[in-house]
Amino acid sequence: MPCDNAAAPTPRTDLKTVLTQATLQLRSLPGRSRRRASSVGIATIMCLALAGCGGGGGDKAATAPGVTPAPVLTNFQRVVVEGGPTNGVNLPYTSVTICPPDGSSACHVIDHVLVDTASTGFRVLASVLPPAFRLPLQAAGDGTSALVECAQFADGHSWGPVKAAIIVLGGETLRDVPIQVIGDPAFPNVPADCSSSGPSQNTVLKFGSNAILGVGSFIHDCGQACAQRAIPGTYYACSVVGCTPTRVDVERQVRHPVTMLAKNNNGVVLRLPAVPQEGALTVTGTLLFGIGTETNNGLGNARVYTVDPSTATLPASINGLVYPDSFVDSGSNGLFFPSRSIPVCQSGFYCPATPQTIISKLQGQNGNIASVDFVIGNADTLFRNNPEFAAQPTLGAPAFGLNAVDFGLPFFFGKTVFTAIEGQPTPGGAGPYVAF
Repeated sequence: MPCDNAAAPTPRTDLKTVLTQATLQLRSLPGRSRRRASSVGIATIMCLALAGCGGGGGDKAATAPGVTPAPVLTNFQRVVVEGGPTNGVNLPYTSVTICPPDGSSACHVIDHVLVDTASTGFRVLASVLPPAFRLPLQAAGDGTSALVECAQFADGHSWGPVKAAIIVLGGETLRDVPIQVIGDPAFPNVPADCSSSGPSQNTVLKFGSNAILGVGSFIHDCGQACAQRAIPGTYYACSVVGCTPTRVDVERQVRHPVTMLAKNNNGVVLRLPAVPQEGALTVTGTLLFGIGTETNNGLGNARVYTVDPSTATLPASINGLVYPDSFVDSGSNGLFFPSRSIPVCQSGFYCPATPQTIISKLQGQNGNIASVDFVIGNADTLFRNNPEFAAQPTLGAPAFGLNAVDFGLPFFFGKTVFTAIEGQPTPGGAGPYVAF
C-alpha cells in the first residue's frame, strides 16, 4: 500500500498487503484443473422473519415440566471447504444473508462466501446480486460524491463502491452495515493508482468466491490512517468528473460485521476437523461468533498469542530462520513460506520428491511460543491422484517476500482457532490475538 508519510499510521485495507507492498501470497490457485463443482445457487427468502437465517441455528431439546429450558444458541454458521465457483482448493465457504435497508425487495442468501480471518468487512460481487436489488451508496466526506474503495490484495485489486446493507450472521440481523460491492457496473473506471497494484479481481472467476466475509483483527478496514488523510489506492470520492483519493472517517469505512453483534462481538472461532495427508473431497466445520460469550465459544485449553496491534502479525520461524511479519489466515489456500530447497511445480506450488516435514514455531508478542510443524506434499501428485479433493492439508507454496510465513487454511485443519478483535475484552485478555 502506498504511503507518503513514514510516520503516519499504516492503512489496513488488508488485505494482506498492509504489511509489505505485494509481498504476501493470497488464496489464488494457479493452474489447478479439476471438475467444476455444482453450485448451491442463490436462494430468495424473507430472512427477517427467520431466526436462523444465514446458517446459524440450533435444535430445541425437550425439557421436563417446571425446568427452564436452556437458551438455543444461534451464534454460529456452517463452513464447508469445497471447490466453489472457481473449482479451487482449501477455500472455506459460508453463506450470508443480505437485504436492502429499505425493504424494497426480498432478502437473498449469498452462497460461497469466503471466510477470511486476515481481512476486515463484507465484500460481495455485484454480479451475484439480483438486478432489482438496490443498496444505497455511502457518500464521501463532501456529502455529494460516492465513496468507492480499492481493496488491494497481493495478487490484484478489487474495485467497487461502499454501500449500506442489512446482513444476517448467526441468526442476528445487523442494520446499516457498510460493505463493498465489487465490480459494480456504475463505477467502471478504476484509477491508475488502484489498477497499478495488480490484476483486476472484479469478477467471481477472478475473485475466487461470490463474496468475502473478513473476520480479522480490526474493527475497520483502514482505521485512523484513512481517517487522517487521503491515501491513494484505498478510498476515493467519485463523481461524474472522476475519482480522487479521499479521507474517510472510520464510521464510513467497511466494517467488521461481527463487531455489530449485540453480544458475540469480540472475535470469531473457526473450527475444522483434521484431514488425512492425501486430502478429502470436502470438509465441514463451524464459524462461531464471540469468544467466551456463550457456552460454545469458550477458550478452554487454547493458548493466546498476541499479535501486533497495527498489522496483526507475529514472528514465526522455520528451521530456525525468523520471519517477523507472519500471520494466520483462513483466506489463503496454502502454507506460504520461503524455501530454497523445495522445488516448485509449474502450478506455483511446492513439489518435493517426498513429503517434507517443516519445523516451525510461532511466537506471540506476549512471549507464548507454539510448535506448529507441518508437512508439505507434492502438489502435482496431490492434484493428479485426487483431482476432486477440495481439502488438501499438505499444500504449500513460496511466499512473495522474505519476511512472512502465511499460515493459510491447512494450518486450521484439526484445530479450533480464535481470532480476537482489537480492543475487545475476552477471557484471554483484550484483542488482537490468535489462540489455538
